[in-house]
Amino acid sequence: MKKTKTRTIVRCALIASLYTAVSLVLAPIAFGAVQARVSEAFTLLPVLVPDAVVGVTLGCFLTNLVGVFTGANVLGALDIVFGTAATLTAALCTRRLARVRLRGLPVAAAVPPVLINAVVVGAELAWAFGPRPPSGVFLPAAAGFLLQAGGVALGQLFSCFALGLPLVRIIEKTPALRAWFRD
Repeated sequence: MKKTKTRTIVRCALIASLYTAVSLVLAPIAFGAVQARVSEAFTLLPVLVPDAVVGVTLGCFLTNLVGVFTGANVLGALDIVFGTAATLTAALCTRRLARVRLRGLPVAAAVPPVLINAVVVGAELAWAFGPRPPSGVFLPAAAGFLLQAGGVALGQLFSCFALGLPLVRIIEKTPALRAWFRD
């Protein structure tokens, strides 16, 4: 029992620290009006083990928190709350879709992080970077949201499908890694 609890805590901490480290190293593309958070590839880890939901959520929270305090995260406290909630929701949905496979890959599980973050972070970005009267050029709120959500979705598609799915495949095919993610 104790070994399992220790493994769970270590696994959560490792996922959180990797998520945070990758995000902060790549801060110029992880924050801002145009973003591609490469660390979002880790949002597919709940496919492998349920406690990865906690690790990914904690990693997102820490990333957003450090981003706010360093000035990298221009969305501020809004992103700490809503961005982290989006990641938690996406990770829970990903976990629920873990067994839905296409040619052995959890493709359906990669969809929630793309859609949920596109909507939530897209709304945050539209609010933060939307036109303020008098701006000279009027951009309707819906168009601004669609533009921001589309940009977030593109970054998420890359992170989840091009990086996350191969990451899951590598873990599942590598005996030592597979053993580490076993409950």
